[in-house]
Amino acid sequence: MTFAWPTVLAAFLASLVEFVEALTIVLAVGAVRGWRSAWAGTVAAALLLAVLVALFGPSLAHLDMPLFKMIVGTLLLLFGLRWLRKAILRAAGVLALHDEEKEYAETAAALRQGAASPASGLDFGAAAAAFNGVFIEGVEVVFIVLAVGAAGHKTLLPAVLGAAAAAALVVVLGLIARHPLSNIPENALKLAVGVLVSAFGTFWAGEGLGLAWPGGDWATVALSLGYLAVAGLGVLLARPPVRTEQARL
Repeated sequence: MTFAWPTVLAAFLASLVEFVEALTIVLAVGAVRGWRSAWAGTVAAALLLAVLVALFGPSLAHLDMPLFKMIVGTLLLLFGLRWLRKAILRAAGVLALHDEEKEYAETAAALRQGAASPASGLDFGAAAAAFNGVFIEGVEVVFIVLAVGAAGHKTLLPAVLGAAAAAALVVVLGLIARHPLSNIPENALKLAVGVLVSAFGTFWAGEGLGLAWPGGDWATVALSLGYLAVAGLGVLLARPPVRTEQARL
């Protein structure tokens, strides 16, 4: 049970970020080329992602070898550090924040240059655009669900529940707003995901190497706080120096 809530939280936050980005593409497809095609591509991608989880999840969840934990932990650590690095640079102002409104406008403009939506039937080009957007963003979700579920549990249920809750929330908000969810603090969520995933990866890689963590599973809390502190320090160190113009006499 110690691992259940962090696993749910990590899967929920990571999935929320990815699904918000996927929603922007789906909304652009629906607004420009028609909602039938947008929904067709979205459902097809979601079904394929679910198949991937169903195929690989049960076999991975039953593996408990030290080598397996070390490999999965290392992959999670690298994955989390990549998210953490980008979040730190964006928080420091080195990289621009991800703009869902800009992404929506660019996607809509590209779709308008394509073939017009047919009066009847399915617009396969539009459906493919929605499919690609959902599937590409969803692959990272599948990786996190499989990795955190397989390495930390005998079942993928906590990770799957976290991802499913995020998907349901984004779908509901998307149906209500019919607009990109630009008010969600995406970079803060990415930083939180980077912290949690890096902590899990470190913990499981250490377990795979035979390390006995002080406090057992609770060591993940200390690792998370440690990565959060490092992230805060990283933001301060990465901030560009403030230049002051001296008045000329």
